Amino acid sequence: MIDLNDPEIIFALNAVQKASQLIQMVQTETAASALTKGDKSPVTVADFASQALVSYLLMVDFPDAVLVGEEASDALKEEGAEHLLEQVTAYAARFIPEAKPASVCEWIDRGAADSANRFWTLDPIDGTKGFIRGDQYAVALALVEEGDVKIGVLGCPNLTDGFISEPGGEGSLLIAVRGEGTWLTSIAGFEKNDWKRIQASPRAEGVEARLMRSFESGHTDVSKIDQFASALGTQAEPVRMDSQVKYAVLAAGAGEIILRLLSPKMPDYQEKIWDQAAGSLVLEEAGGRISDLSGKPLDFSSGRKLVNNRGVLATNGLLHEAALKALKDVGA
Repeated sequence: MIDLNDPEIIFALNAVQKASQLIQMVQTETAASALTKGDKSPVTVADFASQALVSYLLMVDFPDAVLVGEEASDALKEEGAEHLLEQVTAYAARFIPEAKPASVCEWIDRGAADSANRFWTLDPIDGTKGFIRGDQYAVALALVEEGDVKIGVLGCPNLTDGFISEPGGEGSLLIAVRGEGTWLTSIAGFEKNDWKRIQASPRAEGVEARLMRSFESGHTDVSKIDQFASALGTQAEPVRMDSQVKYAVLAAGAGEIILRLLSPKMPDYQEKIWDQAAGSLVLEEAGGRISDLSGKPLDFSSGRKLVNNRGVLATNGLLHEAALKALKDVGA
């Protein structure tokens, strides 16, 4: 069992739980009406408020800690953005009563740091289009030390039991600690110490492999994924889901393979560390395996991007070598 007396573990769980609850508030109160108007401001509000909250909580618990976050407050300081900043501040103030516009911007910008020997990395909402649709998204927080992910936490508000898509349900909170396994509870459950250990799927035949596929295709090569599936010989229906929620589902044994191929439109794209760090450990500690498309381990030691890696392959572990061979066969 994970050590719930460890201050960093408690911080990470508390921060992701509260950020998930904040985002749920934004989605419940504003997103539904905004969807009908094509208004994307709710996800912007939730994104900034989530990072401000996690940054503040980190500052309180560990004032000297380094945070590498996705967002910066520049867009909130532009002319015409006053109302947006007011909304971000109002949601942050539900958890931090002393929040003011200037302090909220300061908390957000603590995430502008470059990676260090030891740092936290945050994606305040991974899967913004899933959020806009009222579907899957995640809060992803990880502690990285000397390029190695030590703690990974995923908050998945619209996922139940780690694999069931249930918007409005009790949500899933997952934590992995290096060497201690991957553990799951509901968003509100960690205070009750209501945890269960989860394990990746035991499927070992390519024909049985369930491929996790995104609804969004901007950062991948859809036709090459189809070729990969054919080369692997899979006959299982793919599982469609956005964001690092896919890592939760893989860790819970409800899928076998995730691919991040390079899009022909973005051949030089490099993965951001906050898009992979938390999910990678959640999967590995559940018995899965993650690498780049060539089989190299992901390198979190070289800044804000995975500059030494090309794409991502994540599997239940048993199918990793077969997946690497299929990738080579199709020239991916």
